[in-house]
Amino acid sequence: MSHLYAIAIGSNRPHGRYGRPAGVVEAAIARLDHEFGLFDASPIVLNAAHGGAGRDFANAVAMVESDIGPAQMLGRLKSIERAFGRRGGRRWGPRVLDLDVLLWSGGRWRSRRLTIPHPQLARRSFVLQPLAAIAPGWRVGALAVRHLAHRLARGVPKR
Repeated sequence: MSHLYAIAIGSNRPHGRYGRPAGVVEAAIARLDHEFGLFDASPIVLNAAHGGAGRDFANAVAMVESDIGPAQMLGRLKSIERAFGRRGGRRWGPRVLDLDVLLWSGGRWRSRRLTIPHPQLARRSFVLQPLAAIAPGWRVGALAVRHLAHRLARGVPKR
């Protein structure tokens, strides 16, 4: 059975082959298309650093289609991060590539390593705005992504 996944993509370190973070995000979108089949991708947006990351980020969201489950998807995404040169380190530290599962068409999912929907989704405009550009009607609980993005932009807390 095929599922749609919304994957957050972020970079705030240059890569020797792909250049600046926006180039890394563009290359990651191409890699996701090659590995899974790209359904859609948002425009790449530049955002101020979050937490202790230090450098500004390039962010996007890609929708991919795959028949693998969430745990396997997480493993594949971590493998792509490593292929781009990501190494372990500080939680909010600089990174060449960060890939996170935001949503999947199978609904809620929870394991020790992965929670879907992403627990911080409703609090992160750098993820919600690109997601709203390509999947405004995708429901997260009682609200659609476009409503979550609008509420966050207005400063209305999530209930």
